[in-house]
Amino acid sequence: MKTKREIFYKALVQKNSAFEGIFIVAVKTTGIFCLSTCLTKPKMENVEFYPTTKDALASGYRACKVCKPMEQTGKLLSDINLLLRHIDSNPSVEVKDADIKKMGLEPGQVNKWALESYNLTFSDFQHICQTDNAFQQPQSEKGKNKKFDCGSLNELNRRFEKIIGKNKKMISITLVETGVGTMIAGATDKGICLLEFSDSKKLEPELKQLITLFKAPLIEGDNIYFNALREQLGKYFKGELRKFSVPLDLKGTDFQVHAWLGLLNIPYGSTTTYAKQAEALGRPSAVRAVANANGKNRISIILPCHRVIGTDGNLTGYGGEIWRKKKLLELERNA
Repeated sequence: MKTKREIFYKALVQKNSAFEGIFIVAVKTTGIFCLSTCLTKPKMENVEFYPTTKDALASGYRACKVCKPMEQTGKLLSDINLLLRHIDSNPSVEVKDADIKKMGLEPGQVNKWALESYNLTFSDFQHICQTDNAFQQPQSEKGKNKKFDCGSLNELNRRFEKIIGKNKKMISITLVETGVGTMIAGATDKGICLLEFSDSKKLEPELKQLITLFKAPLIEGDNIYFNALREQLGKYFKGELRKFSVPLDLKGTDFQVHAWLGLLNIPYGSTTTYAKQAEALGRPSAVRAVANANGKNRISIILPCHRVIGTDGNLTGYGGEIWRKKKLLELERNA
């Protein structure tokens, strides 16, 4: 007798539309989730199946831009499609009842559609769509140099209350001064889960992602790992430390975690390419997937993605800005 996984995979290979709404397929090597009818052709060992798009998002995957699973579950009315396109085009703007009425829709009708299609209120559905957009689109320059105070963290937590639930775990957040600027650090009871530059365009999406992945609120405060982090960063920027020992708490797809840990094998003061990193992981053809995983790295410097450069030797692909990448590499070479 075939297992449910085997049945689902066969339906995926055959692009069986009868399974739309039955499962969502997530591809570990790309970090994307799709409908059963998508054109994707992943290997069986590289896929995970989820009952809903919400479950896939909570596990760290993002929506496919080809099959658009956040829009296509069930047959949508053209008016609903218009509303979804508006949300997609304005990811930071919350659509209110008055806005819905201006589009010729009734708020109750839209909420009923969301409940029937996703078992979510329209408000919750909109927040999940906005989060998905934040994962894929760069933040505007308007948010640059913004420090996340308690009010900002509380607002993020409020928007994700249903995901957090009654979980008593929490993620501590603090500011850390370094030789390349202020950084935001996050830690759980297991270790550091975030180290990002405070002016990074990735910061707000990463904070949102932490909430969904760990199902825990962000609280500004101290953590037992912050002192060790500050001490080790201080030694690193003095050229006195080549390898960090502060514990890490990594969450991502199996491939992402494999790629992140692989960064630790790049020698201090040296560089490698995305192609060589893929080869070292035993996946020589997964160069784009490796680059994508590096881009999702939430722990800068400690997981040294700054040591990965382009095949032509150019300093490319660094979320903390190229000047920082150059400075970190120069610091290591000089030390």
